[in-house]
Amino acid sequence: MLSVYDGFFSGGARILHSDVVLGLQEGGQHHRVLSVHGEVLREATRQAMQDDACYRSLTAAGVEVGTLGRTSGLPGAGPAGFTGPELATTARAMAAADVVLSLKEQPLALLNQAGLPRRPVIVSLHRSDPENQGGALDELKAAIADGTVVACVCCAESTRAAYAAAGIPPEVLHVIPNGVDLLRFRPDPVRRIRLRESLGIPHSAPVVVFAARYDAMKNVPLFLRAARAWLRQEPAGHVLVCGAGMSVGQPGLHADIDAAFGTDPALADRLHLLGVRRDMETVYAAGDVVALTSAWGEAAPLCLIEGMMCGAVPVATEVGDSAAIVAGHGFLTPPDPGAIARAWSDAAAAHAGLAPVLEHSRERFSRTRMIAAYGALIDRVHTESLRPPLPEPPLPEPL
Repeated sequence: MLSVYDGFFSGGARILHSDVVLGLQEGGQHHRVLSVHGEVLREATRQAMQDDACYRSLTAAGVEVGTLGRTSGLPGAGPAGFTGPELATTARAMAAADVVLSLKEQPLALLNQAGLPRRPVIVSLHRSDPENQGGALDELKAAIADGTVVACVCCAESTRAAYAAAGIPPEVLHVIPNGVDLLRFRPDPVRRIRLRESLGIPHSAPVVVFAARYDAMKNVPLFLRAARAWLRQEPAGHVLVCGAGMSVGQPGLHADIDAAFGTDPALADRLHLLGVRRDMETVYAAGDVVALTSAWGEAAPLCLIEGMMCGAVPVATEVGDSAAIVAGHGFLTPPDPGAIARAWSDAAAAHAGLAPVLEHSRERFSRTRMIAAYGALIDRVHTESLRPPLPEPPLPEPL
């Protein structure tokens, strides 16, 4: 198996896909990863492949990770087209694989290049806005038309519906809902206390967690306006913010904070900017509420699932499959700061009462279930690729 990444940078899709690769490797498959980019500048954060948590977890498990060595958003980004050496590296990696997994549709710009070995490609799709992916949708359509892409894994029903509406044949779209490691993501009183104490947060204080990269789709300004409203009405409350670009040195984020908090800058003292974290299970365990304020693009937000499995009550705007994930477990809100703040208070108050509900739903969000479904689809694609083609029908006898 070969997985092709556009790059290693902070984001739920890479975390999810890397976990799938690890799970399939644990189950006996042999996996390699090829990353188009070796370093990127995203969310005002310079992110090198070797520093990424997914890269480290893959290599620690014995998964070979290579790269074409490109950079994105940095000086020396290289030519627009792919060079001969880059295509040769890709050809060698593909030749050693039976099936290729493409992390989202962006790597298809590489996999669609002429002259590469023919291997069945499965594309994992993790958003609900295919028309907002630049030329990647056209690359996906071209790859399906010429038989390169034989299946697409949609992480949510909203993904399948959006791509079908955009013209992708429904028969190639398969839904495998996101899942997480239930041994890692679970309520943990010890982690909860330790992180709170390290941040100076009282044990009894209500805490909201916002895990998102600094990106327009996450609607950070809306989140910050809701945080201001909530911190005003909850004098003991604290808000934890983490993700790429969500750190002290990010000028855009600080401008958003200044705009949102306005005449109440002191409230921002209870807004903790944690940046990229490699211990999200600890961050979620410390919270009572996990928040999502995204405006578009989400499919099955990993933050909601991970937070819920750690005992945090989800509060989300209605985007992607958020309504289905939150149903019976938390609260949906309109994109209004006051409504969101009230829902956070209601969720924090319901934290203890909803614990049995969240515990009962754990199997639904299991990593084991997700990886088994991926494995079954890959096995089917591989088996079908080995079948000899049907013989051509005989030509009619001449009259």
